[in-house]
Amino acid sequence: MTREKLFEQILQKKSYLCIGLDTDPKRLPEHLLDHEDPVFEFNRQIVEATADLCVAYKPNIAFYEAQGPKGWVSLEKTLEIIPEEIFTIADAKRGDIGNTSELYARAFFETMNFDSITVAPYMGADSVKPFLVQPGRWVILLALTSNPGSKDFQMLKLSDGNEEYLFEQVLRESANWASVGQMMYVVGATQGEYIERVRAIVPNHFLLVPGVGAQGGSLEEISRLGMNQQCGLLVNSSRAIIYASSGRDFAERSREAALEVQKEMEQYLEQYVTHL
Repeated sequence: MTREKLFEQILQKKSYLCIGLDTDPKRLPEHLLDHEDPVFEFNRQIVEATADLCVAYKPNIAFYEAQGPKGWVSLEKTLEIIPEEIFTIADAKRGDIGNTSELYARAFFETMNFDSITVAPYMGADSVKPFLVQPGRWVILLALTSNPGSKDFQMLKLSDGNEEYLFEQVLRESANWASVGQMMYVVGATQGEYIERVRAIVPNHFLLVPGVGAQGGSLEEISRLGMNQQCGLLVNSSRAIIYASSGRDFAERSREAALEVQKEMEQYLEQYVTHL
């Protein structure tokens, strides 16, 4: 998946929606439990109902790892039915020394065939670069997250008196590790007040923005402050879409929720992407 192809999808669908497949077996509609693989069946119906409205799917790997071998089977089957033109994100948040990162890269890019993976940057360049050796695959680096503990480290002021936060130094340094066609950054939607600071450092990179929907982030604010001339945003919504209903109509309700977001996104694309 190249940057150009991703932007083509955004223009074609008038959407920069990423749907998080955070599929919890405890929250599945009861009527699915008779299926051989209830998690896959849930994902299959969600994908079929929403694929024309989103440009990316982001399975949170923990939901599958927690189920053991059968979880990996569900995940693999899910990836097989996601249309080829849709960007896939392994929300795995990996980050380790070089040779371990090489194996993680092989696991998610070769064995599982994801387009991208989320990676923690705090072990430095040698823990990230093994993910960047395969053409067409992306690293999505954790930059500024929405959780309350983000202030513990990400919001620390540097000691050299330049008034930058640690997350800004992470952005500056890591931007040298790869092109804008291989690196994205995670910036939480509830951190909207810092989006302008992010964009000042990485004006051309895509940002993956979780936290819209159930977590209360503002799509309008993120779009207004975060868009660039190739949109530059993938805005994720998980629970608000996939758990829009717990009944037999769950897929239909998920489509309605995704359509509502897509229609709002269409307005912002027309407003902020000038050559749309």
